[in-house]
Amino acid sequence: MLALAGDVHGRQILDAGCGSGPLAMALRTRGATVTGFDSSAAMVELARQRLGEEAELHVADLGQPLPFADGAFDDVVASLVLHYLQDWTGPLAELRRVLRPGGRLILSVHHPLIFKLMNPEADYFALTEWSDAYTFSGQPAVLSYWHRPLHAMTDAFTEAGFRVAVVSEPPVSAETPRELLPPHLKGRRSFISFIFFVLDAN
Repeated sequence: MLALAGDVHGRQILDAGCGSGPLAMALRTRGATVTGFDSSAAMVELARQRLGEEAELHVADLGQPLPFADGAFDDVVASLVLHYLQDWTGPLAELRRVLRPGGRLILSVHHPLIFKLMNPEADYFALTEWSDAYTFSGQPAVLSYWHRPLHAMTDAFTEAGFRVAVVSEPPVSAETPRELLPPHLKGRRSFISFIFFVLDAN
């Protein structure tokens, strides 16, 4: 996300679905003025602890009108957010509304092939809800996502008034410790996980 954002010094950036604020912190360190929101009040509180009491953070739902003026931001970042939503129409329209003309929406979601790889009998072309089990700090959790094929993603972007500028399937960062990489990679530095987009606001 940071590589795609590039030089953000002096830019007004909205972190949509900011979680506990690591991306907002990194962007702010690089000279951006960052506003964040998340639907989880607990996550916003964690972000406030990370970013400080002066940080502009909001509890807001991307499925509802956002509490920001039209054209308020140069960029919006949405890291691993949209794949939790069944309907992208309203959220993309709101993110487009708060961007200045020529602004950018930089986002990442699950690569659409993930669902098919994990569910070989599934229909790749169908909008489908799916779940996966995780363990966080010893606590089991089930996260649910919405799979949509690649063409449905790009159709949604263009219908919301965006132009697809970049589609990225980056390799693992060179700084990643080898012990954190999936063992089945056998020395490869790339694998299917997330897909990244830079969208220009027309």
